[in-house]
Amino acid sequence: MKAFRLALVRQKYRPDGGAERFVSRALEALENQNIELNVITREWQGDINPDWNVHLCNPWKFGRVSRERGFANAARQIWQKEKFDLVQSHERIPGCDLYRAGDGVHVRWLEERSRLLPQYKAKRLFTDRFHRYVMQAEKDMYAAPELKAVICNAEMVKKEIIERFSVPAEKIHVIYNSVNNQHFKPVTAPLRAQLRQQYGVPANATCMIYVGSGFERKGLDAAIKAISGTSRHLLVVGKDKNEPRYRELAAASGCKDRVHFFGVQQNTLQFYQMADGLLLPTLYDPFPNVILEAMACGLPVITTPTCGGAEFIENGRNGFVCDALDINDLQQAIMALPSNVVDSRESLNSRETVMNNTPQHLSEQLLNLYKELLNR
Repeated sequence: MKAFRLALVRQKYRPDGGAERFVSRALEALENQNIELNVITREWQGDINPDWNVHLCNPWKFGRVSRERGFANAARQIWQKEKFDLVQSHERIPGCDLYRAGDGVHVRWLEERSRLLPQYKAKRLFTDRFHRYVMQAEKDMYAAPELKAVICNAEMVKKEIIERFSVPAEKIHVIYNSVNNQHFKPVTAPLRAQLRQQYGVPANATCMIYVGSGFERKGLDAAIKAISGTSRHLLVVGKDKNEPRYRELAAASGCKDRVHFFGVQQNTLQFYQMADGLLLPTLYDPFPNVILEAMACGLPVITTPTCGGAEFIENGRNGFVCDALDINDLQQAIMALPSNVVDSRESLNSRETVMNNTPQHLSEQLLNLYKELLNR
């Protein structure tokens, strides 16, 4: 039987990126199928499986619009030349067969971001050349006749796409991200004590963890302010060029000694295992993988209604959903979580919630969708 030729398009593969981890897990889950796996990318920074065909295209660029448009044109030329059976793009490129809306709807991100800005700056967001390009590319892609289906990682995003672009609901498939629940798992009390000693975290402290790069979008400002009004500690895993500003905020808020910056970590497991809960007051995020990872580790989650991960949260059972800018509500949620999560009811509930979100289940859903599209 002839192999089915699938092409996945992602501009830049970065090991710590959420979309990249979806691509990686999808490839791993699909590699035993009769599928020829192709990846079209500008730059791949991780290990490459020799069974994958990686098509590097790195056209000249000058500025963000040039970068986006150049890659879109180059990627489209590759897939038109190769005549793949199915092109699944993780970028907003008109002409793909299948689009995974892992970044959500761009204008929704701008609307949420504008909540942080003075009115005159907020207006500039929507007239900025780069943002106008992205919004137009998104509109063109959803209107393109080649588009057969859309994958969303949250019901929230599906509703937004229907409302903003009038895409028929039957064309949109919600496939949640996956997590390896044998790797990400709850900690034992002795191991947690060992890890905290190793990383200089107080043994008896109640610790929230924040995981993510791009601190503005993912709400580190609100997380620090919320922590400052409690007795809790915050473990910050991720990077941002403005990290010094957030360190200054912690100092000015009187919680410098309780906010611990660890930078980007290739192995996040041990940091989840030092924590008692995940605090992610993100402004807008379709469904960050860190929520699944934290819950698999038995951590209750505090996040926002503009995060697709909120669909997995039941207030008081496995976490809380709070507005991204409501510091008082965030503080109350932090203090409502167990002071020690190990073996708590909330820990058991959190892990139970994500046990079916396995790579195998993701693979089954993708394969069923591919078969459906090919049989049309």
